[in-house]
Amino acid sequence: MKILSIDTASDICGVSILEDKNLLLNIDTNSGRTHSENLLPMINNAFTQTNLSVKNIDLIVCDIGPGSFTGIRIGISTAKAFHDSLKIPCIGVSSLESLSYNIKEDLKNGDYICSIIDCKNKNCYYAIYQLNNSQIQEIISPKTDTINNLKKETSKYKNITFIGDGIEIYQEQLSSSTASISTNNILNSYNLGLCGLDKYNNKNFCELLPLYLKKPQAQSQLEEKMLKNNS
Repeated sequence: MKILSIDTASDICGVSILEDKNLLLNIDTNSGRTHSENLLPMINNAFTQTNLSVKNIDLIVCDIGPGSFTGIRIGISTAKAFHDSLKIPCIGVSSLESLSYNIKEDLKNGDYICSIIDCKNKNCYYAIYQLNNSQIQEIISPKTDTINNLKKETSKYKNITFIGDGIEIYQEQLSSSTASISTNNILNSYNLGLCGLDKYNNKNFCELLPLYLKKPQAQSQLEEKMLKNNS
């Protein structure tokens, strides 16, 4: 099975082509949030380098967030365009679950992973997973909360590894004698593809819709302004 994996949920714009679990090509670039300009040329470049075309693709995997609201929409709309024109199956994968695959091979059976993405003002997106018989299983579904509440919720889990860009900001709060801190904290489209393949094989499909765990900043600011005007 040939897989096209698309990740636009962060500053990284990523494209990978896999054949089952084997990586054929990976292009992950930190070009700032200019994904609308870069994504399609990167996909075309990936097809050129692998001597493939979109007609050779059997599955499309796309990051559905949380992350950049604009970036997520760009990735999903691109994946849906391929699906609508060629009926290629598409699977959505959470950024948080994708991060867990960065360290999957380093874990022991029963170990826990807490994926964390910073969302400013001492808040973060997070989810908790466990490695069970070589499969990543969701224990706590993606949510947003304060770093203090996250610390309370994760304190009951032993053998837990924290991963994600939130670590750089909250490492002091998260460090403990029973927790590990990952150094492999960047989203990448290859691990996204591996996660999507597992979901496809296990028939654990996630609808290709944006995973918005909080309102966009512009919407929140507008609502605050309207509330003030009406008060």
